Amino acid sequence: MKETKHHYRNVFKSDHLGSADLEGFIEDEIKLIFTIKEVKQEFGVRVAGKKGDFNIAYFKEGIKPLVLNVTNSKQIQTFAGGTPFVENWKDILVELYIDEKVKSVTGGITQGVRIRPIQPKISKPVFTKKILNVLKMQIQLLKKSKNVTRLVLK
Repeated sequence: MKETKHHYRNVFKSDHLGSADLEGFIEDEIKLIFTIKEVKQEFGVRVAGKKGDFNIAYFKEGIKPLVLNVTNSKQIQTFAGGTPFVENWKDILVELYIDEKVKSVTGGITQGVRIRPIQPKISKPVFTKKILNVLKMQIQLLKKSKNVTRLVLK
């Protein structure tokens, strides 16, 4: 059984994505590839205990939203074909990583969530005739029976 570990930053509650949130994915060897559902400009929002105006990216995968700094905003702008308008930053695939050398507001060095400069490519599944025939067969079985648990891909 895998041991559950707890990052010290987990107790510092945040409604927004931080490096501590990503470390769990990394430890579980899950790729940090997500799809930006939309980016909103939000005004008077509290982030890290301070109230301000922020661009916030929301993801289709249901992870916490990411407060975008200038570096990450420029990267998304590039992926969005160069448009600077956040309303156009939708359905954009990004890969996140933890940068260990981010300058903090106080001038020190800290961790930060960054967007990789190369946009990930996810290949679409290839449907062969065999797969399509299996799916058609399962649809027919489903129409005949209400018991979905009997459907097994062979």
